[in-house]
Amino acid sequence: MSNIKKIAILGASGYTGAELVRLIATHPHMEIAALTADRKAGMEMSAVFPHLRHLSLPTLCKVEDVDFSGIDLVFCALPHATSQRVILALPDNVKIVDLSADFRLRDPAVYAKWYGGEHVALELQKEAVYGLTEFYRDDIRAARLVAGTGCNAATGQFPILPLLAAGVIDPDEIIIDLATGVSGAGRSPKEGLLHSEVSEGYHAYNVAKHRHLAEFDQEFSKIAGREVRVSFAPHLLPQNRGILATIYVKGEAEAIHAALVAQYKDEPFIVVLPLGEAPATRHVRGSNFCHLGVIADRVDGRVMVFSALDNLTKGSSGQAIQNANLMLGLNETEGLMLAPLFP
Repeated sequence: MSNIKKIAILGASGYTGAELVRLIATHPHMEIAALTADRKAGMEMSAVFPHLRHLSLPTLCKVEDVDFSGIDLVFCALPHATSQRVILALPDNVKIVDLSADFRLRDPAVYAKWYGGEHVALELQKEAVYGLTEFYRDDIRAARLVAGTGCNAATGQFPILPLLAAGVIDPDEIIIDLATGVSGAGRSPKEGLLHSEVSEGYHAYNVAKHRHLAEFDQEFSKIAGREVRVSFAPHLLPQNRGILATIYVKGEAEAIHAALVAQYKDEPFIVVLPLGEAPATRHVRGSNFCHLGVIADRVDGRVMVFSALDNLTKGSSGQAIQNANLMLGLNETEGLMLAPLFP
């Protein structure tokens, strides 16, 4: 039992909080010691999420009522701009994986531009490690604070980062056309996310101004060693989970596919499909896997690259647990090798 790590989840009443509980429930080395949800403090998790009623879980409480003295790691699943203030007050000995956007951007001025307010925890922001596990694994292993990526940002980065690093695509000709399920917008009630507003329809949103563009700018420019600015159009799918990105690039399909295979041949959660095959969200649903595909366009020199993952798992809570495993000295895949749900 000495290897059991005590975990707290702050903001457990949201979709990512529930997904963390679902995954940790079968984790051999993690035990949930505290769950918070300020507006639902005093309630049982089974009342908030009946699908978790089979689990023995702590009663939801307020953050200030948590005893952090025995906690090894905190998952912070709070809204943007809330996390930084809460994390600032946590004990120095507690490791933290933040699922919000508060620590993703390294430049405070860039954060203020995209999120509309000054950062209040600048020293913590300096030490935060970006949580794209497959590219920051060593830094994450040594980190106290890891900033989980945006789900759309992760979906686009997994295929494009290796291609920029290998120099097999034109950095100035990248178009990301992405479709995501409604759970990516969170659980708070919003008129535009009502079933009658979303079902039987498909529409673009936040075109050319989505906040995840800041992550694309930051990470693509870093790995390319020069400024890279992509075109990005997100769309809302009338489904609960899943993201599918279709990315248009200039290059040769065989070289692009080979670069992805070389990058991910030893990665447990990134699957590169055979050349000419496209992935589907239904094949990664509820899992920590990301499927990548490459198909040559009918026009020479143009290629379509595809990326599919579950926004709540590999795009958020699963990624968070993958990072936490590294931070706690555990096997990176612990608790995450669940097969996708199908059909």
